[in-house]
Amino acid sequence: MFARVSTYRPEPGSTGAPSEDTVDQVLRMPGCKGIYYLFGKDNTSLSITLWDDENALAGSQQAADRLRSETSAQQHLQILNVAEFEVLTRELRD
Repeated sequence: MFARVSTYRPEPGSTGAPSEDTVDQVLRMPGCKGIYYLFGKDNTSLSITLWDDENALAGSQQAADRLRSETSAQQHLQILNVAEFEVLTRELRD
């Protein structure tokens, strides 16, 4: 599994949380396993998208770049960084 982690700075007073439509568009991309959106106390936020494999991650790049730019403009977010990772451990507790 692979992940793309995008770091944002929302405008003051906003979390910059994505709309349901944005989340749906991400989840419909081939090979997408899920999405997390986190808001930090330092007024930065992270989106973490999970992908089946490296090919799915690479194949989503153009659509993800477009969606990230559109969402950032709509939500008044500054894109600080985008990085890609291989997921080495995955465990969730209920």
